[in-house]
Amino acid sequence: MDNELIRYHGGNIHAAARDSGLAAIDFLDFSANINPLGLSLQVRAALLATMDLVVAYPDPDAVALKQAIADSYQVPGECIETGNGAVELIYLLCRALSPSRVLLPAPTFGEYEAAATAAGLPLVRLPLSADAGFVPDLAAIGASMQRDDVLFFCNPNNPSGVIMNREQLEPLLAQAEAAGAHVVIDESFIDFRPPEQAETCRTLIGRYRSLSVLHSLTKFLAVPGLRLGFLLTEPNLVRRLGLLRDPWNVNVMAQAAGVAGLQDLAYRQETLRLVTEQKDWLKSELQSISGVKPFTPSVNFILADIGDTGWSAAALQQRLWADRILIRNCASFSGLSDRYIRLAVKRPEENRQLMARLKSIIDKEEEA
Repeated sequence: MDNELIRYHGGNIHAAARDSGLAAIDFLDFSANINPLGLSLQVRAALLATMDLVVAYPDPDAVALKQAIADSYQVPGECIETGNGAVELIYLLCRALSPSRVLLPAPTFGEYEAAATAAGLPLVRLPLSADAGFVPDLAAIGASMQRDDVLFFCNPNNPSGVIMNREQLEPLLAQAEAAGAHVVIDESFIDFRPPEQAETCRTLIGRYRSLSVLHSLTKFLAVPGLRLGFLLTEPNLVRRLGLLRDPWNVNVMAQAAGVAGLQDLAYRQETLRLVTEQKDWLKSELQSISGVKPFTPSVNFILADIGDTGWSAAALQQRLWADRILIRNCASFSGLSDRYIRLAVKRPEENRQLMARLKSIIDKEEEA
């Protein structure tokens, strides 16, 4: 089982439960970056109220959901396409844009590469330096773009947590426009940031035809089992995506959850308060463990280099698995290795439990 623990890398709590003979609820899952508050009361009520509607097909145009997205994010309705999670939209974009190459800063979210590979597209990795904190060289990235390329740019980046603001990114978008390339900025975690909007590029939709902004609602609304995401882009691309996707791709309950969740402002405010407080606490606690080097978190997860502890990510993952705690081994990220782990930000009592185990294992030098 040692070599298979990496299967639990991104919230595959079901595999952990099957392999252990335990229930999924018995595990404390730090491998998936989901809102630590869980379902909002408004989303829970909407799901219960919608249950009887599963006997009918969902609205193929997701009209109510798109209106809620337009109202919440102040974007034009004709620029919105909804998806069965952001991942569906990544795969659809690779088909709809059919680029000559896909450019990927690395490390980054693995589904960009998987989608490009599934579409048979050539892939160009743009390595990010650990010594530079995985901060991208935007000028170099811009210079690498050619006509008909697509660049997937995760902001905040998963797994590093690095975030660039709109002022930094706009010259890159101008370069893409001039080169005839397309930029997909994935803002799936940006709702975990304070809402001053200095970092989101969704306000640039309409200014750059070469820009698409991807967004997940799965993570912030804590509904990974439902799947929900959306894309903002120019209307012609919206229409092309609509021709490629399943006509009923977003189910009834996911649409209802999206509408209710976007309207729950109290839940949003409490999430921001909790994540801001706990991400900083986690970094401080990780820094207190000998040999652990955490990167500065921007949202609800934190990347850490444990290479100087004497533990590999795989060994530490297995040791914590025995304690029914799941963490993300980052060896599967291109550009990372078995010395990196990623931890989700959870509730204070859960974070304290994780840190107590890590300190016991690493500082007390339990046998690796």
